[in-house]
Amino acid sequence: MSAVESALTRRIMGIETEYGITCTDGESRKLRPDEIARVMFRPIVEKYSSSNIFIPNGSRLYLDVGSHPEYATAECDSLTQLINYEKAGDVIADRMAVAAEEALAKDGIDGQVYLFKNNVDSVGNSYGCHENYLVGRSMPLKALGKRLMPFLITRQLICGAGRIHHPNPADKGESFPVGYCISQRSDHVWEGVSSATTRSRPIINTRDEPHADSHSYRRLHVIVGDANMAEPSIALKVGSTLLILEMIEADFGLPDVELTNDIASIREISRDATGSTVLSLKDGTTMTALQIQQLMFDYASRWIEHRREPEFSGTSNAEMARVLDLWGRMLKAIESGDFSSVDTEIDWVIKKKLIDRFIQRGGLSLEDAKLAQIDLTYHDIRPGRGLFSVLQNRGMIKRWTTDEAINAAVDTAPNTTRAHLRGRILQTADKLGAPVTVDWMRHKVNRPEPQSVELGDPFAVDNSEVDQLIEYMTTHAESYRS
Repeated sequence: MSAVESALTRRIMGIETEYGITCTDGESRKLRPDEIARVMFRPIVEKYSSSNIFIPNGSRLYLDVGSHPEYATAECDSLTQLINYEKAGDVIADRMAVAAEEALAKDGIDGQVYLFKNNVDSVGNSYGCHENYLVGRSMPLKALGKRLMPFLITRQLICGAGRIHHPNPADKGESFPVGYCISQRSDHVWEGVSSATTRSRPIINTRDEPHADSHSYRRLHVIVGDANMAEPSIALKVGSTLLILEMIEADFGLPDVELTNDIASIREISRDATGSTVLSLKDGTTMTALQIQQLMFDYASRWIEHRREPEFSGTSNAEMARVLDLWGRMLKAIESGDFSSVDTEIDWVIKKKLIDRFIQRGGLSLEDAKLAQIDLTYHDIRPGRGLFSVLQNRGMIKRWTTDEAINAAVDTAPNTTRAHLRGRILQTADKLGAPVTVDWMRHKVNRPEPQSVELGDPFAVDNSEVDQLIEYMTTHAESYRS
């Protein structure tokens, strides 16, 4: 089989989202993030004796460091499926916030919970939106990272979330003036490829946790991406990355455009919406950020002609054509400076259009607190209150999927990956009250006698041991009620 034929067009993927959280009571007093987080997770702790659980749709829900609710999607193997499960996290977090407000009301507190899907809080702390891609063990991660780095550094041009940058005394290194950035995350990474996650955030994390058969697979953990609100932005972020990964695996001839200084480059690109930032390459030549993205796009456009159609599941060529269409339109918009063809699809463009409108109408400057509020409110996931949901409901932001598909993903695991098996176990355990211990690979019923199964194949949707585990719980259902 040739390299082109063996390139993965069906790939396990996942997205981890950390939510910013705050709460005010009727007197405009802010509750501390840890206070409201405890209220949000109280029903989960009462039921499971833990704030770190897997839920029946196969995903992981937990309280992360810094009092951030975090949701990690179940394993998905196609682009739209992943968007459905990523957006399902917003629905689940909103339901938790509604329950928290009801609990506060019972305690006499007229509290409003705010949940933000962004990457930077008001004092400059950053929290992540991490992407995970299953790749073959045969390719060394360092070599893969080297090939991917120029794409990831310039990718913010096509799918950044946008942000008004305000200088912060706590910022490390250089200080930039107030200005609009196309990426929220670009100022908060400090290395290219590293095993660190918080102390010195890299663009690619090398920690070897494949959550699968380690002889066959490894996990590419990308932590440089912004948390996106618009579904087309998520599709372009993930879809373009999938195409680049496929071309690298297929040895499709993607040129080496390794940059001289990754971190300086990512900061500079974020502050240049024209894409004209000149980047020095290690071979002694230069390219602009837009030229690198255009190069990647041109190769991806040729790759789609050779790309195998997935046989069972996976992202179809037709869906990849949608990704390429948006990618191409975005690059033309950057080149021309006319963003009207993408200003309902790309987060940083949508937000900048809003901010520019307020500046023109009110004679405001970027330092104005009203604009900071617009910037933040765009990322509020609460329906009808967050600016994004209002715009989307008015048809001012385009969709990639549907509410029906997202709502289905809230309660049901993907039926094309290992998550289907985990979902079956968790749904049975929930129904019967059976005590289980679950992670990405290991699934254990704790009593009457411990029974466990390990699922090393992330593509498996049938497993006789899982059937036996479910039968075991069903047989002992009476013991769980005692």
